[in-house]
Amino acid sequence: MDKLKKYTNLEAQIKGILEGETDAVANMANVAALIHFEFGFWWTGFYLVKDGMLVLGPFQGPVACTRIPCGRGVCGTSWKKAESVVVPNVHDFPGHIACSSESLSEIVVPLKKDGEVIGVLDIDSREEATFDKTDRECLERIAEILVQHI
Repeated sequence: MDKLKKYTNLEAQIKGILEGETDAVANMANVAALIHFEFGFWWTGFYLVKDGMLVLGPFQGPVACTRIPCGRGVCGTSWKKAESVVVPNVHDFPGHIACSSESLSEIVVPLKKDGEVIGVLDIDSREEATFDKTDRECLERIAEILVQHI
């Protein structure tokens, strides 16, 4: 199945699992699990803005960094710019925070509510250049769907 078709199916699953559920942690946990297992990514999860930092939220994968300052690493950059960041090779990204030496590419999508970034969706891959325009566009739609339920 091609990537776009997988995302289309995934969006339908996410809408179904979020319907009627209001708990933010439960919703983020289920969305992370659905994305992670559909695509087999290395790490899939959320960081939430708390007290001027991104703080680790629900995720799937190995142990992660707990706190990330605004503007630092891929996640902090996405938060600061309020836009998605796609990194084909994390070793080429200035200031990359290496939570895992096995991560080679990354995509971070901001979660925006009422025009303000409230967190980010962060996904890492153990392969270079995993993420492209299709991932960015589809994950941005998923982030918009999720934000309505947190």
